[in-house]
Amino acid sequence: MSIHYQVKLDSFEGPLDLLLHLINKYEIDIYDIPVSEITAQYLTYIHTMQELELNIASEYLVMAAALLEIKSKLLLPAPSLELEEEYEEDPREELMRRLIEYRKYKEAAIHLKEREAEQSQVHTRPPLSFQSTDQPALPEGGANMYDMLEAIGKILERRKWQQPMETSVQRQEIPIEQRMDEIMETVIRVKQPLLFTELFPTKTRTYVVVTFIAILELMKQKKVSCKQENNLDDLIIYPYQQE
Repeated sequence: MSIHYQVKLDSFEGPLDLLLHLINKYEIDIYDIPVSEITAQYLTYIHTMQELELNIASEYLVMAAALLEIKSKLLLPAPSLELEEEYEEDPREELMRRLIEYRKYKEAAIHLKEREAEQSQVHTRPPLSFQSTDQPALPEGGANMYDMLEAIGKILERRKWQQPMETSVQRQEIPIEQRMDEIMETVIRVKQPLLFTELFPTKTRTYVVVTFIAILELMKQKKVSCKQENNLDDLIIYPYQQE
């Protein structure tokens, strides 16, 4: 019987947030977006979410379709325009405008959150009702949800290459709570930062999914932290330390 872990993670802000993450990560010029490259990266993240059976909002798939449409338009030969004809808009224009607007909104949200934190030191009041769009705290450490998704995607890809196809697969249900205890025991026992990949010793897909979810839960509970020293470096896991 197939085991499914349908998980909804509040750490995902939406497709524009993912695109902005990719633009920042790969130092892409927001005014000259290489659609083919960013579409490939975006679809890789979507595929990883599907592999992990995360509950992907439909807006992510709508954006994927929009990116593919833009990509196809850019691949078509440019029509010859007569002088009296109107200028034909770059297919990327609308996406660029949306990303710039979203970036302004996100920066404003971060600023308001900082102001809220400053004001909370002066007097108490009810929390603001607006929802911040900055990357949610998976807690301090430096690595966000997208960094972790990229790392788990690489693990899943290696598993496909290393493990031959099997005619029958033995499934074993692993309670998330049990895997959380095992991870904490490992992190404490080694007494030093642990590579993210070292927490995935088995090649079974179920084990990989449960381990990933267990790590996220431990981070939310502030029992472990995840860090990435430099862009594209391996992630490391270590016991949470209150600063």
